[in-house]
Amino acid sequence: MIWTTALKLASGALHARSLLAISAVGVNLIVVGASWAQTYPSKLIKFVVPLAAGSQIDVMARMTAPALSARLGQPVIVENRPGGGTTIGAKHVAMATPDGYTLLFVGASHTLGPALIKNLDYDPVKDFAPIATVGMGSWVLVVAPSVPAKSLKDLVAYARANPGRLNWGFGLNAGPHLLGELFLLTTGIDVNRIPYKSGVQALPDILGGRIQMNFGTAENLLPLIREGKLRALAVTSDTRNSDLPDVPTMIDSGYPRLTRGYWTGLLAPAGTPADIVNRLNAEINASLATPGMKASLMKVGVEPKAVSPEDFASLIVDEIADWKTAAKAAGIVPE
Repeated sequence: MIWTTALKLASGALHARSLLAISAVGVNLIVVGASWAQTYPSKLIKFVVPLAAGSQIDVMARMTAPALSARLGQPVIVENRPGGGTTIGAKHVAMATPDGYTLLFVGASHTLGPALIKNLDYDPVKDFAPIATVGMGSWVLVVAPSVPAKSLKDLVAYARANPGRLNWGFGLNAGPHLLGELFLLTTGIDVNRIPYKSGVQALPDILGGRIQMNFGTAENLLPLIREGKLRALAVTSDTRNSDLPDVPTMIDSGYPRLTRGYWTGLLAPAGTPADIVNRLNAEINASLATPGMKASLMKVGVEPKAVSPEDFASLIVDEIADWKTAAKAAGIVPE
């Protein structure tokens, strides 16, 4: 009895010491975080781009870095860490000290991972603190002139009346592929899937008549649309594309769920103090409002998009859910 009582007392004392130790660690982290926020930024900031130099995301990072540097008064550099379908760079940032000096400059591929990769080394939601989006671009649904559809409503009606007659070409496991799967799931139409290594490779075949339907970037498809070689039926952005003002959005066409596109943005490691995240968000958004940044982004086919950290977080969560749904509907098994 005495032994049992002593054991309980010892156990209780150990538990109390453990709680005190954990509390002390928590307090220390809060104090350190507050200190980081008060002195931020005091040294060089690094954008980690998980793609090779010269990619569109890399180009946009190199546009954003000097603009942010000018506002913060500290150098901002770009470091490329390609590989693993953007996972190598993302993991590097996820494991970095959450002090606002190592940031991930990434695109919509960040939300594709859970749908396509079986064992990610990180959680794209829990391991990051969203800061701000930089630019957003639209995909556009086009059909060959031989398709007797002048609107999205016409296309759905034609496809339903002619199941299996249309061929849809896409770059395998890319964003437009999964968006197209959502489109088929939402409309219930039956088309033949023609996969390519990349979406650009589908263009000769839609011009040659082998395929009749394609989702692609407005930037790539715009010349063919203007020449009348392709017919644009809908853009996937929330608002109409400035280069295609007469083309309705998916919302205009009655499909609000299909408002997906490609984007770029900044993420910090989870645990980065909110004051630092909010400071970076404010400075990024302010830079996006300048004529110079607007013009630079438009040159690479995207429009500046200023949002709050909370809205960016919601975008990431929503996209991950949509891409998982699309992959499951298409029978895509994460590898």
